[in-house]
Amino acid sequence: MRHLLSTADLSRADAIGILDVAEEMAEVNTREVKRLPALRGKTVVNLFFEDSTRTRISFEAAAKRLSADVINFAAKGSSVSKGESLKDTVQTLGAMGIDGIVMRHGASGAPRVLADADWIDVPVVNAGDGTHEHPTQALLDAFTMRRRLHGAASRGKGLDGVRVAIVGDVLHSRVARSNAWLLATLGAEVTFVAPPTLLPAVDRPFGAAVHHDLDVALAEDPDVVMLLRIQQERMHDAFFPNEREYTRHFGLTAARAAGLSERTLIMHPGPMNRGLEIAGVAADDPRSTVVEQVANGVSVRMAVLYLALTGSAPATSVAQPAAAPTKEPVA
Repeated sequence: MRHLLSTADLSRADAIGILDVAEEMAEVNTREVKRLPALRGKTVVNLFFEDSTRTRISFEAAAKRLSADVINFAAKGSSVSKGESLKDTVQTLGAMGIDGIVMRHGASGAPRVLADADWIDVPVVNAGDGTHEHPTQALLDAFTMRRRLHGAASRGKGLDGVRVAIVGDVLHSRVARSNAWLLATLGAEVTFVAPPTLLPAVDRPFGAAVHHDLDVALAEDPDVVMLLRIQQERMHDAFFPNEREYTRHFGLTAARAAGLSERTLIMHPGPMNRGLEIAGVAADDPRSTVVEQVANGVSVRMAVLYLALTGSAPATSVAQPAAAPTKEPVA
């Protein structure tokens, strides 16, 4: 794997391979010493042109647990605010001898532009681009579903026949796009549930079925209900009357959560607007995977960084912990 730019680029074998490597990384994250020597001597840049907490910290933790050096670049306070172009910024970083770039950008397609350009020759991982994609979020969501549904026997398996209802702001959500493509590749059946104003104006957006009534969709007993954040920072028009009306028609309220099957997973990519798209009791329910998704994100991003920066599946030695530093003799 050279770059990770879109889940649409992944075959079923590619996706399962990444998830299986993430299983190995998850075992590492249960140890007392959560560190491997796999990327020792390599430098990863978190190149973030948009605000982020979970994704940036998750990638930073993933890189450090693989023993890589990490440079965190934020556009605010940098030369970008003075008018420096993306090309000049990247070439400046390249001159410092970096080995990989994790990029979040407000413009859809920016990571692919960087990967296709000849400005720098290093792997590029898309950490979210505009309203386009967020592939590692989709991978960690699939990893979480697979672990909950298959447990210890999840290696090598897809999500065949799993019914997933993705509810909310599909129009502005990069998570919705990445999940729709990846989950379909893994064999799941995806349905979007949203008002027409928050859906692309096509019959089957990203290949998914569509419902405009959440109660009808829940009555079909989905295996997974994934709530999407209302992305008010990307909304420039009134897409629904008000927050109360949205919650009444499309929020996972306490009453709706109580009516779900005991085996139905409740998911949210975060950050959550509690009381808007999801009730607090639903977010904290034992069926909720919100905290697991955050933990699994580190394992999945470790797998992605390892595969991108080394270009190979892990050998047995990769799962071995880093050796303790030897003490220099006192002169």
